[in-house]
Amino acid sequence: MKPGFFSQFNRIGAWVLLLFLVTPALIAIPVSLTTKRFLSMPKGNYSLRHFEKLFSSPEWISSFFQSATIGLSTSLLATILGTLCAIGLWRVSSKYSEVVRAFLLLPLIIPQIISAMAFYRLWIPMGLLDSYLGLILAHTILATPLVLITVSASLANFDPKLEQASKNLGASNWTTMRRVILPSVRPGVFAGALFAFILSWDEIVVTLFISKFNVYTLPRRMWNGIRENTDPTVAAAAVVLIAITLIAFVVSAIVSRRQSEQTST
Repeated sequence: MKPGFFSQFNRIGAWVLLLFLVTPALIAIPVSLTTKRFLSMPKGNYSLRHFEKLFSSPEWISSFFQSATIGLSTSLLATILGTLCAIGLWRVSSKYSEVVRAFLLLPLIIPQIISAMAFYRLWIPMGLLDSYLGLILAHTILATPLVLITVSASLANFDPKLEQASKNLGASNWTTMRRVILPSVRPGVFAGALFAFILSWDEIVVTLFISKFNVYTLPRRMWNGIRENTDPTVAAAAVVLIAITLIAFVVSAIVSRRQSEQTST
């Protein structure tokens, strides 16, 4: 067989796999256009009434802003902590650093239901249950390993000679990190910040455990909409979430490409 056949076969297989993974999420689009008052596929008639309800309801708008506030705060804290951890472990570069790295990645390995129970028991005596700070700290702990991974991947391609040259020219450690290391790993930092935001934006398990009445994020309101009355507004909210996620990934790809081009030049 010709080599081109295998290339074409791999391309078709990749598209089939992509459609298999994406199709379940895309079902929310036609469901959000139904004219019914319950979750159903539209049959000939389409309506935007559920999007109108989504953007006119004070409860849904409040949940959007709460999720955005928590997500942005989580992204900021996780990016700072994850970047500092990645740079610190990269500089140490010993057998103990790998042990510390494995320990820091535990939030990704431990099932979220276990993490949720742990946060619940820990936040009660600290007075952080059902508070913005408690949810931001919990999401930051879950998201920091993602930043650690992306920044560490960028540091793997960083030339240590650049850091040594900066120090030989008299730059301090802070100046070297700010002007040499961080610009070189900026794509990894930006990707980690994006992943941290998306994790917080979509997170539901921990949120259900440690939030009650004061904090009502968008995923929790969607959960209640499905569990209580199967409101099609949930599908409209899902479409908005998908759109925001896609826009974030497109912006991330564009920014990362431009930063890579600037770094190469």
